[in-house]
Amino acid sequence: MQEKSSRSPPDEGAPGGGEALLETAAPIVSHRWGARLRNYFLTGLVVVGPVAITVYIAWYVINIVDRWVKPYIPGIYNPDTYLPFAVPGFGLVFAILMLTMIGALAANLLGRSLISTGEMMLDRMPIVRNLYRALKQIFESVLSVAAPQQAFQKVGLMEFPSKGIWSIVFVTGEAAKQISALNPQEDLISVFMPTGMLPPSGFVCFVPRASVTLIGMSVEDAAKIVISAGMVNPETQAKLRELRKGGLTPPGPKA
Repeated sequence: MQEKSSRSPPDEGAPGGGEALLETAAPIVSHRWGARLRNYFLTGLVVVGPVAITVYIAWYVINIVDRWVKPYIPGIYNPDTYLPFAVPGFGLVFAILMLTMIGALAANLLGRSLISTGEMMLDRMPIVRNLYRALKQIFESVLSVAAPQQAFQKVGLMEFPSKGIWSIVFVTGEAAKQISALNPQEDLISVFMPTGMLPPSGFVCFVPRASVTLIGMSVEDAAKIVISAGMVNPETQAKLRELRKGGLTPPGPKA
């Protein structure tokens, strides 16, 4: 008789058959548990990481404001003078109240008169007036950009720094008449191009309208792409929302 070239797998009832199955299944079970624990850890990191960093930065800013403002608060109004512990954030609240009161005072006729008198005195100081004017222009520009009616209007792409390389730009509005008059043949618009991971800094450019390609993306999503160096985009945000809602595990690396 001809011997069979292949042997049949050991029967479970046969001696040593169950042990072989257990030895084969043990690595599979341990691998599944390891992958599941890793996914749980990464999901927890995604949930807790932003919260922890936000709380740390907020606490750091509150402590800085308290150190600056609390020495100027009268002792009768400062709870640290008659409480056995320091009240965190009281300096920040006091600063906000004072700024609000100064703003209300500056909105009426008496406040405007006082501010005008103070500015006239500063204008007579050679070095101080230049510093004051520069700082005032910076603050007015920042507040005007932060206003709802002056916010970034649309998001677009522009070929920069060379042809074939596209950069994200924020359309801020039409170019001023003095600037458009320099090139009347082109329809110029003003755009803001952020520089990498430092969104407050960037380039203000006046470019032809035809050189900017508008894209269907919100300003918030575009800002996330710029700040994260392209790692966070609307697709990844949708996947993270699915992970948080359904408890799904992130897909493994592709081959």
